[in-house]
Amino acid sequence: MPAVAAPPSPVVAPDRPATGPPPVAARPAGGALNRVFTTLPIMLRLTCGLAGAVTALAVRTPPVQPVPLVVAVVVLTGWSLWFTRSGIRSGLTPGLIGTDVALTVVTCLLLPYLVATEVLPGEVSWVAILASTTVIVAQLASRPRWAVPAGLLVAGAYALGAHRAGNDAEAVAHATTLVVQTASASALAVVLRRSSRRADAAFTERQRVLREAVIARTAWEAERRQNRDLHDTVLSTLTMVGLGAVRSGSPLLRERAAADLRTLAAAVTPAEREAGPPSAPGDATRTALDGWLCGATARVPELPVAVDLAPDVTVPVPVAVAFAESTAAALANVLRHAPGAAVRLRLAGVAGTVVVEVVDDGPGFDPGRVPTHRYGLRESIHGRMTAVGGRATVDAAPGRGTRIRLEWSDAG
Repeated sequence: MPAVAAPPSPVVAPDRPATGPPPVAARPAGGALNRVFTTLPIMLRLTCGLAGAVTALAVRTPPVQPVPLVVAVVVLTGWSLWFTRSGIRSGLTPGLIGTDVALTVVTCLLLPYLVATEVLPGEVSWVAILASTTVIVAQLASRPRWAVPAGLLVAGAYALGAHRAGNDAEAVAHATTLVVQTASASALAVVLRRSSRRADAAFTERQRVLREAVIARTAWEAERRQNRDLHDTVLSTLTMVGLGAVRSGSPLLRERAAADLRTLAAAVTPAEREAGPPSAPGDATRTALDGWLCGATARVPELPVAVDLAPDVTVPVPVAVAFAESTAAALANVLRHAPGAAVRLRLAGVAGTVVVEVVDDGPGFDPGRVPTHRYGLRESIHGRMTAVGGRATVDAAPGRGTRIRLEWSDAG
């Protein structure tokens, strides 16, 4: 009689706005890249601004004009500090990048009044470094459709400023460098952004697969639990009635039927359906196992059982439940298939390993010939012990009885 498993719960996407990008937690690669593309431009602008101020004031020979130079240094230094503060607090907004580009363009156009003739060649003047920094910052902080024109605008302004300063060779050389820097930094930014999007897509897909696997496993575990409950309650009772082990109409049958009904009712409550896999045994409260095993024998009072239970063996509660239910299933099998057999139940604990044995001298059977659809050994015993990190072994053969050994170790 197959059990009907609870339908798996629908996959619920994490809460997020209906529009806009997913939260950073869902985009680890994109979030990390954004942090890099924010921090690096801020550091470039700050270091360039402070170093440029010192360098600019170091050489003031004609045609440098002191007043425009001091004004430019004060404005650019203040701007570097403001850029850093605003970038850290609010991110690199389009307005911030646009203002940075505009100030650099104005500075390049005023190059004849700000850079001495002897330090202009070689693309090493403080204005040349300022222009390169602005170009790179723009490519990292903005999308190509805005960043590339901004880089070209800075390159054109520097070429014009160097031409007005009377050095066309410098105008061509550094303008070309600025164009190359624009193209290279923009291409690098595009590649990195695409790579981060692919990484985030792979991460999201993996999370989806893992989430669906957890849901599927939870549904599968619920189905296995329900099948075990059916096998160990209704089917077990009906089988014993059919074999004559329990008389129809007896008080014992009424008690078993009532207990079966309580078990099945608990198994289909909403809390049970929604419950995930049981807690890890190592995290649960420990309990004495002998009491649980005595309870298992009490469920089959019609079967005399000789018990030898060590009193001080403790295990986590989920493990105790697995031992007790597996033992009860083993005793029920003896009652069904060997009602006149002598049965012995033993509990021992040695060096962190707990062993429970159910031994009978009945007719025995061949475990290899048990049909795969039978739940008695596969789920009610093996499945329960495996679910808590233990194991079950069956030593049986026709004509020499059966020994079922249940083991669980604190070491896992």
